[in-house]
Amino acid sequence: MITGFDHIVIAVRDIAAGAAAYETLLGARAIVREADGVATALFATPNLAVELMAPLGRPASPPAGADASRGPRERLRAALEGGEGLKSLVFAARDLDALHKRAERVGLAPEPITQGEGHRRFRAGKAAAHGVRLFFLEREAALQAPPCAVRGIDHIVIRTPEPERAAALYGARLALDMRLDRMLMERRLMFFRCGDAILEIVRMSSLAQDDLWGLSWRVADADAAHARLAGAGLDVSEVRAGMKPGTRVFSVRDGTCGVPTLMLETAARA
Repeated sequence: MITGFDHIVIAVRDIAAGAAAYETLLGARAIVREADGVATALFATPNLAVELMAPLGRPASPPAGADASRGPRERLRAALEGGEGLKSLVFAARDLDALHKRAERVGLAPEPITQGEGHRRFRAGKAAAHGVRLFFLEREAALQAPPCAVRGIDHIVIRTPEPERAAALYGARLALDMRLDRMLMERRLMFFRCGDAILEIVRMSSLAQDDLWGLSWRVADADAAHARLAGAGLDVSEVRAGMKPGTRVFSVRDGTCGVPTLMLETAARA
């Protein structure tokens, strides 16, 4: 019922600065909108959309007895207290009603399905997802990706203090296909296939709960991507061999709105 990743949400303090950063990073143009006190900038890549969100205006004092966390802007401000970065992971789904029933049966405490513009979605209980904001979304029509400098997402990284618990969530409850479980330099890594990309789980014992952490983007040519981003003034590492044989990677150290970011070349080279 989960067919892949639909999009990720990155919280930023300033939508213009965030949109400019990701236009440079992805080599794509943003669609910017404002609604309910929140500004969004949407980027579509071949297999994942990126949604930046920023609160508009100054924080307002809620009326006596009101719950300040109810409004979208207030929830976003609360999320930004931990800094800019990845805040939500949204899975693409087919037959959302059946997936919602399964989520209830396996203890994910799903919220009711809501109707949006061209889509339906629901959210898993945050405690049931061990601190990660997980959504499941069914679209009426697929997003169309305009030309961009990346080939899409390769993997999304979640850090966890309890790998077995994470394996039960993403493997057993969400039925993602575990492809690899290995130790690398005393660090446990697990890889789950999700559509044409990977959800990577990394053990991080110092955390109190799971943490939606980083992204790896596919590029056709690591050297060309490195030159493009370095030329735009970004701090990038040297191009190096990746963990997976036949891959080449480099890190992007700034201009990512707090998201640890890797560029990865998988194409065969002469």
